[in-house]
Amino acid sequence: MAPVGDALRDPAAEQRHEERAERDDHSHGPLLPDGAPGLHVGVGVRSGATAKEVLELVEAALTRAGEVLAEAGLPGAGTAGGGSPEGGCVGVSARVAGFATVEARAAAPGIVAAARRLGVPVTGFPARVLAAVPVPHPSGTVLAAAGTASVAEAAALRAAGPGAVLLVPKRKGPRVTCAIAVSVPVRPGDVRSVARLSLLTCGYIGGEPDSPPTIPTPHTTADMDTHTDIPPAGGHAHDLRHHGDAEVRDERLTDLAVNVRTATPPDWLRERIARSLTSLAAYPDDRAARAAVAGRHGLPTGRVLLTAGAAEAFVLLARALPVRRPVVVHPQFTEPEAALRDAGHEVRRVLLREEDGFRLDPAAVPEDADLVVIGNPTNPTSVLHPAEAIASLARPGRYLVVDEAFMDAVPGEREALAGRTDVPGLVVLRSLTKTWGLAGLRIGYALADPDTVALLERAQPLWPVSTPALVAAEACVERAALAEAEEAAYRIGVERDHLLAGLAEFDEVRVVAAAEGPFVLLRIEGADAVRERLRLLGFAARRGDTFPGLDRHWLRLAVRDRVTTNRFLQALDQALLLGG
Repeated sequence: MAPVGDALRDPAAEQRHEERAERDDHSHGPLLPDGAPGLHVGVGVRSGATAKEVLELVEAALTRAGEVLAEAGLPGAGTAGGGSPEGGCVGVSARVAGFATVEARAAAPGIVAAARRLGVPVTGFPARVLAAVPVPHPSGTVLAAAGTASVAEAAALRAAGPGAVLLVPKRKGPRVTCAIAVSVPVRPGDVRSVARLSLLTCGYIGGEPDSPPTIPTPHTTADMDTHTDIPPAGGHAHDLRHHGDAEVRDERLTDLAVNVRTATPPDWLRERIARSLTSLAAYPDDRAARAAVAGRHGLPTGRVLLTAGAAEAFVLLARALPVRRPVVVHPQFTEPEAALRDAGHEVRRVLLREEDGFRLDPAAVPEDADLVVIGNPTNPTSVLHPAEAIASLARPGRYLVVDEAFMDAVPGEREALAGRTDVPGLVVLRSLTKTWGLAGLRIGYALADPDTVALLERAQPLWPVSTPALVAAEACVERAALAEAEEAAYRIGVERDHLLAGLAEFDEVRVVAAAEGPFVLLRIEGADAVRERLRLLGFAARRGDTFPGLDRHWLRLAVRDRVTTNRFLQALDQALLLGG
């Protein structure tokens, strides 16, 4: 990478840099004339950061770097000295080989001016290059647990090259981050010092493969809709047909946009489904699967209707139920409202508020509503509403539809209404596509009183669920499968806590803290732009503005394994830094 142009450094600084480079050429690469290793300072800045802010943070980091070098018994020990930020640092600051940052910030005035005062060059690396640099956990307990990383660390390590050791992990100021790395070649007599240095730092030596580089994919931001709680006649203000799969279709991105559990379906389920292919010549027979689902919930088979995923159930409800005043509680999965609107219904919305934690207020639902739709846990907020609060919405002459598509991702399925027969007008929808990775197979079911089931069934086409899907339904409600799902729910909870801890490290991020599902909802000012930068760094997040009650400042993230989460947190840090 080329340093910033001559116009960004004064002649004196350029001369000092050339003299230092000439000395380095005669002192065996990264070592300075006295045998001390050259220090590479990674810097990240927000818009408006001044040279003073940069130098103050760098000076503190250099002080620590000198202490580490001294403890390792390597040359170059010392402190940054008594120089003021305006006058420049002295002492170990003379060991600085250069500043490194992301290419988009290489010409930032604060970085350029600070580098000029120290007489060092600035190197800018493309974001995709830094995204491919494995970055270690900082030494702080919270940072190590959250797995956060920074552009500053990646830039420092990349600049130091193979054999780089991170002397000082990321340090953060209001508008500046910095980290320091050093490349220490092993020479006769140096082995102990180098080993000691590795132990004193965060234990990371660069240049070792840790993760494949991300593959950036360009993407154009879709038009953003305006939030409203009263859809205009003949239309609506949100793209109700947008779903998470659109964020990743045909693109090589790490998927945090779709709420399907990874590494699914499991092998045993694949094998069961594969064996069913030998009977495709016969028409599907749903009796065994229907009985299995009924048994799983302790219900008679007459209260079960198998569907081609929960999405079909929403269409059946919209077409078959004799309702005139439907209400949908938002933010939630948009397909119920879309299906109702397609069937000619005028839909009213009850918008849950962020200041209330997106929790249900039963009093907000109009008394005259004859159909109420709510999710639990709700997509995209991940809020788990108390079962009794939802049940309190039941009224004579009202259908109460509860979407429990993600309830099997909640340990113990607490707050579930599936299996309840004491709530009048209750219709519970379940999906087997999320936990078991069967989105392409389409299988779900509705639980309701027999009369309602009969109404829905008459609206279905013949043989709506395929034989492989029926086999999957039967398999997924067996005792062993339920135990596996319960174990997965606990693991999801652990990984969700890890993700939330990492997100809590960002001042710019506000998370819906009461998350109980396999996804989290977060607010970032300008999240639509952040989402685009994340795509360039290889990650797909679900846009939030298509959900009524949310706008362009919201994102939904699926919970993934710890390694994926750590890489995402690093990418988020870079995306926020790039945005200033």
